Amino acid sequence: MKFPGRRKTKHYFPITEKGRTSLNEPVDASSSNVYIVGIDQLLVDIEINVNDEFLDKYSLAKGQSTIIDDELCEIIYMECKDNKLILGEFPGGAVGNTLHNFAVLSESSCYALGAIKRQIEVGDYAFKYLSKTSGLVDMTHLQPSEKAMGRAFCFITPDLERTFVISTGCMNDFSAEFIPGHILQDASALLVSAYTLRSDKDPIYHATVKACEMAKQSGVPVVMSLGTSSLVAEKQSFLKEFSKEYVSVLAMNKDEAHALTGQEDALLACEEILDLVDMALVTVGKQGLYVAAYADDHIKRHTSEPLVTKSLINYNQYEYSRAMRKKSCKKPLKIFSHINPFKGGPLSIKNTNGAGDAALSAVLHDISANAHHRTIVPNSPKHESEYLSYSSISQVCKYANRVSFEVLNQNSPRLYKALPEKEDSLEEGYWSK
Repeated sequence: MKFPGRRKTKHYFPITEKGRTSLNEPVDASSSNVYIVGIDQLLVDIEINVNDEFLDKYSLAKGQSTIIDDELCEIIYMECKDNKLILGEFPGGAVGNTLHNFAVLSESSCYALGAIKRQIEVGDYAFKYLSKTSGLVDMTHLQPSEKAMGRAFCFITPDLERTFVISTGCMNDFSAEFIPGHILQDASALLVSAYTLRSDKDPIYHATVKACEMAKQSGVPVVMSLGTSSLVAEKQSFLKEFSKEYVSVLAMNKDEAHALTGQEDALLACEEILDLVDMALVTVGKQGLYVAAYADDHIKRHTSEPLVTKSLINYNQYEYSRAMRKKSCKKPLKIFSHINPFKGGPLSIKNTNGAGDAALSAVLHDISANAHHRTIVPNSPKHESEYLSYSSISQVCKYANRVSFEVLNQNSPRLYKALPEKEDSLEEGYWSK
């Protein structure tokens, strides 16, 4: 899948089927302004080689995560830079990673909202964030700050133990007044993270709530990724209520799903999550990932794959159905799909950071593709009902799985090239499943 980018549409919209709009007729795909908006705690990940004496010098607990003030952060950063200990500086943040990957996959624009250092110098960490983020991620609406940009140090000792140190800088300072309402109301989706909802004392908390309220009023689906399982456990009741009130799509890994629902079984967790939202993405590591959603009973579609029973009997029976919002269904039916890792997963995995964000970027691409296709081919049978996704949840599983593999395979949380062209599935009926 590569639309809504600048691609040959003949690959994606079959014109031989009855009721299809012929692409031989003029279709102005450029008239479809499809994009997503994301709110993030902008930060830079900095990997540094150090020894145990360095950690002791700054009283940093080895193997743990510590928050330090901006002044100490700058002292540590300059010492590491002067001694050439820095391995690399990379743009980070769950939402930032997802927006970048979405732009690479779709070749379509998206908007990043957050706070960033006002004075940016060539070669500094803020500059690295901008230079290593896709140019299709529009940052013109970022809030400038006099503070330093948020930084996350990853200190690697000779025994390969990783110690994390975070300096918040201005990453929590994004305020509601900087939300571009005219852009948000026409977005295909609003992407947020549970991290921005950690403390109601932070301006970004209130900005996130305000943005979700605006999205709800405009009918824009809200997509939320959960934070660490400890954060979910700490704010379980709040996150459940918030999801039920505002969220359409909830993304997480199996540990976060367990913290949210109490269910150790990922499939049962998916079933319970659908009582809160319209669609769920749950990654389960070496076991692949699950997608769960709603479909209207009268337009459900049976799978042609063998039926599978786990904690739910024949759970994949209707996996060829497309996802819908529960409120759009006359008789809502919970549907589920699962896929094992693409090609069994990479031979060597050095870093799992970003795998879930990559999978979510594929889901967002499919959601925006549905909005794009509805705009340029409004009379298509694919829009006779109010669908949330363009593809079936089975195909969404395959796509999310493939993108996640690519991130794991390159040991980077961000894609820096599109998926190989030869692997595009263009066979007849692929997109109709």
